[in-house]
Amino acid sequence: MARLKNDGFGRNIVTGDRVSDKDATAWRVQLGAYFNDAFDVQFAIDHVKDASGVRGARMLEANRFVPNTPPLASRYDVRNGMPNVNETTMSGASMTAHFRASDDWTWKYVLAKRKSDTETNIDFDTTQAKIADVKAFYSDQQLTNELQANYDAGDKLHGVMGLYSFDGWAGGRVLNNFFNLLFGDTQGKVYTKSYALYADWTYDVSTDFSVDFGVRYTNEEKHAIVLNRGYSDATFTQPVSVAANFDKRITFKNVSPKISLDYRLSQAVMLYGLYTRGFKSGGYNIRAQAVAVPRSANPFRDEKVDSFEVGSKMALLGDSLFLNLAAFHNRYKDIQLSVFTAYDSNGDGTDDAFFGDFTNAGSGTVNGLEIEYQWKLAENWSLAGNLAWLDAKYDRFIYAGVNIASEQKFTNAPRFNGGINLEYRHPAGQGDVFARIGYTYQTDVVATTEILRAEVPPFGRPPISQGPYGLLGATVIWTINPAWTLSLQGSNLLDRRYLTTGYNLNRALGVYTGFYGPPRQVSLSVRYNF
Repeated sequence: MARLKNDGFGRNIVTGDRVSDKDATAWRVQLGAYFNDAFDVQFAIDHVKDASGVRGARMLEANRFVPNTPPLASRYDVRNGMPNVNETTMSGASMTAHFRASDDWTWKYVLAKRKSDTETNIDFDTTQAKIADVKAFYSDQQLTNELQANYDAGDKLHGVMGLYSFDGWAGGRVLNNFFNLLFGDTQGKVYTKSYALYADWTYDVSTDFSVDFGVRYTNEEKHAIVLNRGYSDATFTQPVSVAANFDKRITFKNVSPKISLDYRLSQAVMLYGLYTRGFKSGGYNIRAQAVAVPRSANPFRDEKVDSFEVGSKMALLGDSLFLNLAAFHNRYKDIQLSVFTAYDSNGDGTDDAFFGDFTNAGSGTVNGLEIEYQWKLAENWSLAGNLAWLDAKYDRFIYAGVNIASEQKFTNAPRFNGGINLEYRHPAGQGDVFARIGYTYQTDVVATTEILRAEVPPFGRPPISQGPYGLLGATVIWTINPAWTLSLQGSNLLDRRYLTTGYNLNRALGVYTGFYGPPRQVSLSVRYNF
């Protein structure tokens, strides 16, 4: 059982409510039945109740519709006009059965069910004015089955095969109030039925060389039922218009292969090469505005990525230095993007509303290099870290019939990032003391996906971005004995200001806000195992 609670980083200066606070309770119960050495069944039930407050967003500039309401000095304080409601309940149950049919074959079956419900308020404009106030109710439910067979006879060939099924739905209702003049809702569900067959087998050609081949076939059906309407007032009881009304189905099929080669050059050096294909099914947007933006009622396509990687894993200097090197090349097709699209809701020629849109960007390429290391400096001291270089770019991005790939940027894709950690470990009584101080750094990133060509003057704003920054953290953990552990942890010790994401709805609603990462935090915790 866990109880997580803190007072957050800021306040609503109008109501006095804490924001960005944590208030969650979680528990998990697990029970096992062991019938004999060949057969056992595990049961698990979990539940989470999260009543944490809304996350505070800071104006990056004043909303032009309330120009006398400037940004607050604190990056965490707000003046939201909507109540501080943000509650989620999640629960799940699973059963896992293991059966050893023979010395060579082991079977596993997993049955799991999960559901969640959320009620939240989103005050996009972060002011007392009703410019863009959204109340949302989300729900989802799913049932999964997986049957897996593992083969290992101790010879050259070993692997796993399986069958997986998913049956679930997700949806809800979102109530939108724009300027206290335009009232609309989006309501609907997307039902998903999916099954997959997979296999992954390894053949040890010799003691130094092995080949691994895998493949997964997926068949996934999406069924969307959507009804989005406009209303006469903020009670959302009297419909006056229909923005989208459809009942559609689509099926996605995919075959994703994998092949990897491992070669041990020596006892200290292993080389590898890997090719995989990834797949994310498409679907429907239940927030579609089919009348104003007809294409939004059409399905968005499935996303695919072909990934190539080569690298090495090395143990050097008498196993005191572990070094991993990797280079990768990823090719994306039909990249799925979640963006906010502004539109003209009343036909006056001005974009005065927006909706959460899904679209496919086209294609992109991501190249990268990564180094990971761990160096044992002395008996109790070690140095560990990583350094990565990334080159991510769109190759094709069609907007209004024009390829604008050269103008667009991948989100949260820094050109360079890395970290370094100095660690100390020493036995102490029945346990040990572990201490670490670490620093991470990344270059600038674009935090939100925007159609740059659409963000033009007089009301357009550039994507929300964050410049280079580094974070310092430290940890001391004292394992007193197998039962008791004492931990002292600190994060962002230099109290750096850095944006993680935000909302750029300036063209329609004057909204240009950002969410900042947590400030300096220090925590002391005690853990007891029984």
